[in-house]
Amino acid sequence: YVSKSDMVTDIVRDLITGGSLSPGTPLRQRDLAEQFDVSYTPVREALRRLESEGLVVTDVHRGATVARTESQELEENYRILAALEALAGSLAVAKITDDDIADIEALYQEVAACPPDDGRLAELNRQFHFRIYECARSPMLLLLMRLLWRSFPHGAQAGRPHQESVRQHDALVRALKHRNEEQVAAIIRDHVLGSIKYLPQR
Repeated sequence: YVSKSDMVTDIVRDLITGGSLSPGTPLRQRDLAEQFDVSYTPVREALRRLESEGLVVTDVHRGATVARTESQELEENYRILAALEALAGSLAVAKITDDDIADIEALYQEVAACPPDDGRLAELNRQFHFRIYECARSPMLLLLMRLLWRSFPHGAQAGRPHQESVRQHDALVRALKHRNEEQVAAIIRDHVLGSIKYLPQR
């Protein structure tokens, strides 16, 4: 059983994190109630929950809108992401198979071969990272990281020079091959935190 407020929350969350509802978009209770064929109550509950997740902001005069992500919030998200991804990498080392590593290396080669302006690059980069994190076999950890990745308007790697990413990915693949848990975690942590310096000036 899924309550009406859960249903509205899940759909609006997906629309926001998937980019269908851009930052600053008004979220009018009447429109949402009509769209989902529900009363105002589940809509209000959904907006409150989304506000607690940082996806929606509510102003007394303007009502609810899709939250704008500021550089300061993005920096905090990178710091949380670094901790979670380092943990996922660490957990993956004990469970990763040779087939997993072959898949990861193939994705690394695809990313490395992509020109920096290739439209496929962001998605290939995401696939490379999550193919590693899937090896941790932790659905909750994956869910949290996916939610965080979606908080970056232009992708978690936006602004970083392509060749820098390629070098760091190469070091990560080597560490995975050697099943070096500490090195894998350290490389991932440094890789994610390194994105902070490419954020727009605050």
